Amino acid sequence: MRKRLRFAAVVALLTLLLAPAPALARSDQGPPATVPALTQWTPESGAYVYRPGARLVADDPAERRVADTLAGDLRAAGHGSVPVVRGGARPGDIVVDVKPSRSALGAEGYELHAGTSLWITGATETGAFYGTRTLLQLLAQGDRIPAGRTVDVPRYKERGVGVCACYIHVSLPWLENLVREMAYNKLNQLLVELKVKSDAHPEANTWGYYTKDEIRQLVALGDKYHVEIIPEINSPGHIDPWIENRPDLQLTDSDGNKQPSRLDITQQAAFDYYTSLMDEYAQVFTAKSWHMGADEYMLGSDFAKYPQILKYAQEKYGSGATPQDAFVDFVNRVHDYAASKGVKLRIWNDGLTGANTVPVKAGTTVEHWLNVAVKPSQLIAQGYSVMNASYSLYLIRGGFHSDTESLYDQSWDPRSFEGEKLTSSRGVTGAKISLWPDNGRGETENEVAVRLWPALRHVAQATWGDPHPDATYAEFVARGTAVGHAPGWRDLTRVPVADGTYTFGRSFTASVQRTADGYVTLRSAAGCLAISGGKLTLNVPLQPGVEATWDTCDPSGTLQRWELEPVAGGYRLVNAITQMAITVTDDGRIEQYPADQRTPTVWHLS
Repeated sequence: MRKRLRFAAVVALLTLLLAPAPALARSDQGPPATVPALTQWTPESGAYVYRPGARLVADDPAERRVADTLAGDLRAAGHGSVPVVRGGARPGDIVVDVKPSRSALGAEGYELHAGTSLWITGATETGAFYGTRTLLQLLAQGDRIPAGRTVDVPRYKERGVGVCACYIHVSLPWLENLVREMAYNKLNQLLVELKVKSDAHPEANTWGYYTKDEIRQLVALGDKYHVEIIPEINSPGHIDPWIENRPDLQLTDSDGNKQPSRLDITQQAAFDYYTSLMDEYAQVFTAKSWHMGADEYMLGSDFAKYPQILKYAQEKYGSGATPQDAFVDFVNRVHDYAASKGVKLRIWNDGLTGANTVPVKAGTTVEHWLNVAVKPSQLIAQGYSVMNASYSLYLIRGGFHSDTESLYDQSWDPRSFEGEKLTSSRGVTGAKISLWPDNGRGETENEVAVRLWPALRHVAQATWGDPHPDATYAEFVARGTAVGHAPGWRDLTRVPVADGTYTFGRSFTASVQRTADGYVTLRSAAGCLAISGGKLTLNVPLQPGVEATWDTCDPSGTLQRWELEPVAGGYRLVNAITQMAITVTDDGRIEQYPADQRTPTVWHLS
């Protein structure tokens, strides 16, 4: 494992990333600075100057959707209100043009031509949209854009981020920031492993889930910004968030012990349960892909402890079948169920050990993260599409963090898998970075964001174009600094009150102090307010109803950090790690609950 950055380094990085973005010095001959870097640039004389009176010219519905989104982003970025009009362009206008005849631009490429007016052309709506992201990045550096032309087309079709909000709830504003940042940097796929609160299976609704309305809100934002949001329910391993209260579906070993993280793949009831969850997710997700995980099913054990699995495989596939065939059988049944709904299946690679005689169904995308016996080249030769989700691209709370600078200096690209470097990109769909909560209290969301943004920009560059557009990593970082954050991005480190001593309603008086990562601590004579009791999941007390206590103050204690969330009449207090708000009970105790279970107390500070 790599050593974690020290706390002081986190503070320094946070200060750097949240500082106003300076403009890079630009030559009218060289390509303007963008992330990803423009794949080519032909300079011309003069410049396009964005001035009051500029209009967005768009005629057909696809063009107008792109223009309407751009108008909102221009306003959010401080560039004023720009009308969307039909008809011919005047000098100073911005023209959005969707021309299916420009097939050489592909599904996501675009042409941007800056002159007395500025033209953005795509063969598709998505291509034109990406052209507007380039325009916004250029305007973030000044109102004068050097005249010239670029045709900018991505090398890989899948450019993504994966977030496991599967145990530790990740706040919706944080995820919305991520979607905006992804689109701004031309990333197009967000995998979310999370729990949607179930109506069909209320016994599964342990925290931290998301309500269906929350997911609809996130998916709508993804649709607007051309980010496909792909859901995952991991199975048949790592499924404990769903079956911890369903022992009847848990795999039982030869000693009679239940395995709460493993689904019994020999049961039809287990398959029916899983597919019913898929049906419920289809109510809120619109993606045409489904990720079932399929990783680490026998983590820390082996099939020999579960003789019923071999029995199932041999009964279905003959005496030569292996236990691995039962595992692949479950994957294939999920594949067929997804296909019947018009959805394609995705899995992790480590379950494909080569010990199976039954192949995984064609059309399954394999996301390769671990170096196992079956290499990416073999998977591609067998006809599977393979995505690079390498461990080297992981960011783990309280653990390993991707070394972005080293990857950049190596000119890392999606052909560089764990255990194998391919000579061709054939069969490689792209790459993504992955965020995991292995030590859920190891870092707050805001600390994760500090490390995420450089990694996000790097994977955007490596999947769109040249993986090493600048001579040094420092120069590449300067690109990100120059273009700044996406329009509409929210600074979640802002604290709405000044440091000082406040009385919280009739409950307590405490000193409020801002933390370096943008939360607050509440300190009284009894200690610092914390959530530290109850059952731990990934080192986090996720039980609703756990009482807040005044613990010995610990500057490194993330469970002592709180978000002051402004609401009508005052503030809610939300724990930075558990993401539950606190509520005062009738007898005066202060307890944490999800907001949809108990109405959070609104605190008036005086």
